[in-house]
Order: sequence, then structure tokens, then C-alpha cells
Amino acid sequence: MTPSNPPPTADGAANRAKQPSAPLTKQAQTSLDESLTALYQQAIRVAEQAYAPYSGFRVGAALLLTNGEVITGTNVENVSYGLTICAERSALVQAVSRFGPEIRIEAVAVANLNNAPSPPCGACRQVLAEFILPDAPVIFPAEGGVRFMHFNELLPMGFEMKLK
Repeated sequence: MTPSNPPPTADGAANRAKQPSAPLTKQAQTSLDESLTALYQQAIRVAEQAYAPYSGFRVGAALLLTNGEVITGTNVENVSYGLTICAERSALVQAVSRFGPEIRIEAVAVANLNNAPSPPCGACRQVLAEFILPDAPVIFPAEGGVRFMHFNELLPMGFEMKLK
């Protein structure tokens, strides 16, 4: 199932802000079920809310939690780039705030409105690792289309601390 494209606007141009960041490849299409496609669409929609005045790179993330809830987040930039928060971490902070630290993530979708590859960054991967199921599907824009990977493939050797 592929995400639907929006209808043309009055001037005949497609509404680019609502289009997926990249078309789904045949491999991704066969791997995605309707719930992941819907999750990806939510990530696209929330990217419209991004605060990205410095880079113009607007990203959205949608997390499907094991309790069935979907939580979204978007990137929020700061003039001091190091203080910028990515969409994935924004969504995760909201999920923990709403449901507590026991939440677990069943699936992740990341999208952007810039038609550019944007897998979760290393910091987001490490923060997600505290809450995500190891085999959770993660979909994100990649070269040539949307890519599907399991989380343990994205971060095969994340930092761990075993507390006694």
C-alpha cells in the first residue's frame, strides 16, 4: 500500500508539504502493512508543525506504542544548533510524559518535507533504544524511497548499562 498523493492545488501544483518525503520502494511496499503506512502518514502531517527557521529541514516522527497509542513529534530548532531537538526525541519525551517510563515502542515512522534521506540520527537511535522493542520496524526516507529496517539493525551495538 502506498501513501496517497494530495490533489493538485488551484495553480495545478501538488501540495508538496503534504507529500511523502520519498516514494515507497517495492520492497518497502511489501513490508509495510496498513498500520505502518498510516503511521508514516502521521509523521508526514506532523512535520508541517516543525520549527525549523535556520535549516528549513522539517521532520516529523510517529511512534506506535505497545498500548496502541500513537504519539507524534517534530523537530524544534534553536539558534544554538546543539540545543535543537529531533522529531524522534520530541515524540519520545511526549510519550514518557503522557504514559510514564514503562512505555514501549512497537514501531517508528520518520518523514520530512524536504524530499531528502533522513534516518534517525545516532542520538535519537540511542535514546529510542531505552524504550523500543528490538525488532520494532522503523521506516524513514532513504535514497530511492522509504526504507524499512528493524531497530536492532539501525543500532546493533547501542550503549547499555546493566544496573544491579
